[in-house]
Amino acid sequence: MVVMDAFRLMTAFSQRGQRYLWTDAYAVCAWLALGEQARALALVDEVHHTLGKQGGQWLDDASEAHPTRGGLRIGKPLPERAPGEPLDQALEWDRDGQYFHYLTRWMHALHQVFRATSDERYEMWARELAQAAERGFVKGGRMVWKMSVDLSRPLVPSMGQHDPLDGFVTCAEIGAPKGAYEEMVAGIDLATTDPLGIGGLLEDALRMERLKLDNGGVLAAARDGLRRLRRTELAFRELGLAIGLHAAERLASRALQEFVPLAGEIEAFWLKRIGDDLWREHEDINDVMLATSLAPQGWLD
Repeated sequence: MVVMDAFRLMTAFSQRGQRYLWTDAYAVCAWLALGEQARALALVDEVHHTLGKQGGQWLDDASEAHPTRGGLRIGKPLPERAPGEPLDQALEWDRDGQYFHYLTRWMHALHQVFRATSDERYEMWARELAQAAERGFVKGGRMVWKMSVDLSRPLVPSMGQHDPLDGFVTCAEIGAPKGAYEEMVAGIDLATTDPLGIGGLLEDALRMERLKLDNGGVLAAARDGLRRLRRTELAFRELGLAIGLHAAERLASRALQEFVPLAGEIEAFWLKRIGDDLWREHEDINDVMLATSLAPQGWLD
């Protein structure tokens, strides 16, 4: 039944055909989990030819053979803010550009495809994307949250709370240099009450355990966040936590096991809400995140 629900959600997502980098990263891995490798590979190709280009032209020095060298667009519906145009925080959410934490999600998806296929092109593309991300987002020992499509100018200069950790862990996973992020990770407070943020910490803790990296601080921050959890009415944020709780289930540490059953509660709650107005407001990302939580092995294993 769980697999059927996941397949139904992914089929609905694929029929709509809108490219959005965060959603597509999870979708690639959901297709792998469902045994649909051909669909996963086709989606990778479509993302590169859609979000790796602007106006039909490859970004920066990207090419057919190296589609990630210029980074990848978010896929937002509005064009990025023009140089000199004042920032409108509400409007910025719908403007295109590049997000670091979307790029790390795509690096991880490419790594999972490499592991599934043994085709070294995917790992090469992940590493080339890591190089573009560091070049664009790391500025003077800090990071920028959002960059222009061509990575030439910051659109939102603040630093995402977990971006340095995402960079550090993802680069370690794909064998790319991680030094640019190492010192930043040591200097940031990882604690959060946001469900999606806690889920990300749990995913990172699992990857760090497998890479034999010290994850004690990450686990402590995740545990603190779970004790102070703030629920939301956004399905994809809560489902991000559910995916993270499936990661917690795989951790050697038993300290987080008391929270693992919450994943099933979140999934059951949102399965009943599919198709209502709140669900349809973010339908693509909701469908894919729920499918990933129901079949998490493509993303986590």
